[in-house]
Amino acid sequence: MPEGDTVHQAAKRLHGALAGKVLTRSDLRVPRYATADLTGRTVLDVTPRGKHLLTRIEGGLTLHSHLMMDGAWKVFAAGQRWSGGPAHQIRAILGTVDRTAVGYRLPVLELLRTADEHRAVGHLGPDLLGPDWDPGTALENLLRDPARPLGEALLDQRNLAGIGNVYKSELCFLLRVTPWLPVGELPAEHAAQLPTLAKKLLEANRDRPARNTTGRREQNLFVYGRAPRPCLRCGTPVQVAEQGDGSRERPTYWCPACQWGPAPAPGVADHRHSRPPSAN
Repeated sequence: MPEGDTVHQAAKRLHGALAGKVLTRSDLRVPRYATADLTGRTVLDVTPRGKHLLTRIEGGLTLHSHLMMDGAWKVFAAGQRWSGGPAHQIRAILGTVDRTAVGYRLPVLELLRTADEHRAVGHLGPDLLGPDWDPGTALENLLRDPARPLGEALLDQRNLAGIGNVYKSELCFLLRVTPWLPVGELPAEHAAQLPTLAKKLLEANRDRPARNTTGRREQNLFVYGRAPRPCLRCGTPVQVAEQGDGSRERPTYWCPACQWGPAPAPGVADHRHSRPPSAN
């Protein structure tokens, strides 16, 4: 699933291709907007908000899209062959005289009045890569439900916007706690570091072609996608298990030796009542 840094990159590409230019082609392949025609209007800007994209168009309109699991916006030069999937997966086409933006597999696509953007993104918490970022508010939001597992709280975009499954696992590893640790049991020093660390990770990757949380060339990620390979810190095999509310479970990675707290895998219980190690 695209995360805040990936969406930021998509917005940057779309803004560079469309902003300030008049649309010469408009095709929204969603029944509700099949007759909408945006041609002749100028694209004002493309702004990311958490994992959402807001394409603002002359006349007080905003095209709101969300990539969800595997959606993508591709930008092509005039005459370039499109390559993002079969034609039946195309949900939106926005074209100018020299560039065409094509939205593939977009599960969320709606045309709003710009004044009504709050209907789409007003529920979001502070954006880690946005001008509204407020670490105090983000931490307050996370701590509002102390019994909730940290991993689930981090994925809730109402708390803070931009974290996905990769950063959830990586943040918990760097804080040396498991994603199943109740937020209220997060040691104070870890809690104080969390918003700053999250922002640091996303900012470091906002312009990178390949996400890296380790600072190493040979290995981009500490735990995500690494089970059952050895932990880069201690050598213990990385483990993976599903985490979620049952309807939206996602694979979650952690080191049972380095990370303190409850976890579903055998042997992790040995660490539940040990002293929490210091965070990086």
